[in-house]
Amino acid sequence: MSGAEVLDIAREGIWVLIIISAPMMVVGLVVGVIIALFQALTQIQEMTLVFVPKILAIFVTLLIALPFMGATMAGYMNRIADMIIFGG
Repeated sequence: MSGAEVLDIAREGIWVLIIISAPMMVVGLVVGVIIALFQALTQIQEMTLVFVPKILAIFVTLLIALPFMGATMAGYMNRIADMIIFGG
């Protein structure tokens, strides 16, 4: 296996990581912005107010996106296993 193939596998692994983590990161960002807007409008400056809704939203998103995440990781692992079996 050449260096270019190793870099391709690593690049693909990074893209799989980004694709898998994107739904939770986007939901966390949206919930954080909504709560920050709510805090700015109501002048409630409680620092811990953000954590519980964010954790709940990310957990629900994780439960919803789990089949997609599993299928994406399984596809990547199958490609890696095929490369190992067939030698590239």
